Amino acid sequence: MKGIILAGGKGTRLYPSTIAVSKQLLPIYDKPLIYYPLSVLLLANIREILVISTPEDTPVYERLLGDGSRIGTDIRYKVQNSPRGLAEAFLLGEEFIGNDNVCLVLGDNVFYGQYFSELLEKAQLQIKSGGAAIFGYPVANPREFGVVEFSSDNRVLSIEEKPAKPKSNYAVPGLYFYDNDVVEIAKDITPSARGELEITAVNDRYLKRRKLSVTLLGRGMAWLDTGSPSGMLKASEFVQTIQEMQGFYISCIEEIAWRRKFISRDRLRILGEELRMTDYGKYLMALADSETE
Repeated sequence: MKGIILAGGKGTRLYPSTIAVSKQLLPIYDKPLIYYPLSVLLLANIREILVISTPEDTPVYERLLGDGSRIGTDIRYKVQNSPRGLAEAFLLGEEFIGNDNVCLVLGDNVFYGQYFSELLEKAQLQIKSGGAAIFGYPVANPREFGVVEFSSDNRVLSIEEKPAKPKSNYAVPGLYFYDNDVVEIAKDITPSARGELEITAVNDRYLKRRKLSVTLLGRGMAWLDTGSPSGMLKASEFVQTIQEMQGFYISCIEEIAWRRKFISRDRLRILGEELRMTDYGKYLMALADSETE
């Protein structure tokens, strides 16, 4: 399975902070925001990753993440000249996707939960014989999100984008798993009234085929909003609180790569030494010196 991180857009809701820098490069506490969606792909054991961003920001992501080899992955890049909707990721990534299934994660998503890896594995299994898998997360303000309606056995009944009268309080986070048909579906959908290729239109195609499944993220999961300055601050405070109280790091890509055996213990130690002047680097070196994996 391949993975795509969509890290484009202008981040206008965060102006003036994002006038000169991509939103996904801003810090959520002690690491760039893009580390959080990247960690999702690593947790899903996805090692071939495409980062899609703007012409101005792509070189910065290349400088930050390189070719991915430092963490045992293959990271490539594609420029999106102007935002034309989330589903354009599959057109831009067609050659990268090839004949594989694909996971799309938006660059501003932050997930946290003890059983998240198992939920990611479940989603991959759901599309193994074809189809698409989305997630549902309970929110207090469903009118601001894409909303999924489902039956008592979690069968998807409908998906609506920012409905005036939501049929449920479950929002669809920016994390999607698709079979290889998604490329041709993205080519066939019609741009919306705002001129964009909507991800909801892609999901609706799978729904009409009866090949759309949903996994609900319950009380043990957190999906953090980073769409506003207050959301960025709250997400940072959340990460800081968990890390300081429990002693382990959230979305530490080097640690995940090591625990997934993408890299060796020696490589982990080297990565920690490169950042030894920071608490982040000291954490990596402590992991490398620990007795368990």
